[in-house]
Amino acid sequence: MANNELRIPLQTPTTGSSNFLKACFNGTNAFLGIGLMTVPYALSSGGWLSLILFFLIAIMTFCTGILLKQCMEVDPSIRSYLDIAERAFRKKGRIIVMIIMNSELYLVAIGLLILEGDNLHKLFPQFMIKLGELTVDGRQSFVLITALIIFPSMLLTDLSLLSYVSATGVFSCLIILISVFCVGLFNGVGFHERGTLLNVKSLPTAVSLYIVCFAGHPVIPSIYTSMRNTYQFSKVLLFSFILTAFTYLAMAMVGYLMYGDNVESQITLSLPTNKVFSKVAIYTTLLIPITRYALMVTPVATAIEGGLSENYKNQRSVRLMIRVGLLISTVIVAYVFPYYESLMAIVGSIFVVSASFLLPCLCYLKISSDLRCGWNCEQMGIVGIFVFGILAGVLGTYSSIYDLVT
Repeated sequence: MANNELRIPLQTPTTGSSNFLKACFNGTNAFLGIGLMTVPYALSSGGWLSLILFFLIAIMTFCTGILLKQCMEVDPSIRSYLDIAERAFRKKGRIIVMIIMNSELYLVAIGLLILEGDNLHKLFPQFMIKLGELTVDGRQSFVLITALIIFPSMLLTDLSLLSYVSATGVFSCLIILISVFCVGLFNGVGFHERGTLLNVKSLPTAVSLYIVCFAGHPVIPSIYTSMRNTYQFSKVLLFSFILTAFTYLAMAMVGYLMYGDNVESQITLSLPTNKVFSKVAIYTTLLIPITRYALMVTPVATAIEGGLSENYKNQRSVRLMIRVGLLISTVIVAYVFPYYESLMAIVGSIFVVSASFLLPCLCYLKISSDLRCGWNCEQMGIVGIFVFGILAGVLGTYSSIYDLVT
C-alpha cells in the first residue's frame, strides 16, 4: 500500500474532549467486566503457576493496544477498529472484523443471560415455572424471566441512559471484589485453601478465560479519538491495564484461597446466600446483565440493518423485529446451553484472540509495511505475540469443546 494511499481519509477527523482521568475511567471500564466472575475458576483450572501466563497475556494485550494506537497515528482519519481493518485489508478486512466483533457481542449477550439465570437460581433454588404439564426448572425459568425484564430496553432506539448506567461497571466490579473479600474475612469462610501448583490438562481453559479478561480492544480506537491530548494515550492504556490486571488478580487469588479447586465457574455461585456481603455481591452481579444486554446486542442489530435494502432498514417495525429476534435467539441458546464457563472459554479462544492478538498484529504489519525496511526486534516480538495467539486459540477451542463433549 503506497504512502499517499494511506493518507486517504475515511472520514473527517474530529478533536476529542476527554481529559486524562476520564479516558482512564473509560479504558478501565472497557476491560473490567464479566471476566471478573470466572477468573477464580480460571486460576483453579490452571493452578498457581498459571498466573505467569496471566501476566504474560496482560503484557501482550497491552502491546497490541499500543499497536492499534500506532495504526491510528499513521492515518489521523482512522476513527475505529473497523477503519483500521479497512485501511490494512480494504473492504474485506472491514467485513471480517465486523463479523468477529458482532459474533463476540452476540455470545457475550448469551453469557449475560446465563449469568443472570445462574445467580437468581442461587438465591431461589426451589423456584420453577409450571404451565399445565410443562415444568421449567429454576435456571431456565430465570433465563425466561430475565428476557422479559430486558425486553423493554430492546425497544429503545436511544440507549444513552443505559450507556450511563453501564458505565458504572468499574464500581460494580470493585463492589463485587470487596464483598467477596469480606465474605472470606468476616463470614467464616477464610482463606485457607492451598490449591494446586499446576494443572497442565486444564491449562488451555485457564488461558482462554484469562484472555477474556482483556477483551476491550475494539473500544481502544474510540478511547483514543475521544481524548483531548492523544499523546497521553499510552499512559492511559498503561494505567487501565495495571488497574484491570490487579483487580482480576485480586479476585482470582481471593476466590481461590477461599474455595480452592472447588470454586464454581462463577465466584458468586460459591458464596453462602445467608450472609449480607454475599447478597451484596450477588445482587450487584444481577445488575450487570440488565444494564448491559441491550448495549451488547444493539451493534449486532445495527449491522443486520445495514445489510437490508433502503426500503426496509429505516422502518421501525423491521428494526424492532430484528431486535426481538435477537433476544429470542439468545434466550433459546442460553436455555439449551447453560454452560457459562465453556461459553466464555470459547469467546476467549476464538473471538478475543482474534480481536486482541491476531488482528492488531496483522493490521500493524500491513499498514506499516511501507514505512519500514527489513525486520527488527519489534517485528519479531509482534510475530511472537501472533504465534502465541494462534496456539492459545487452537488449544483453547479444542479444550473447551472437549470439556463439553466429555
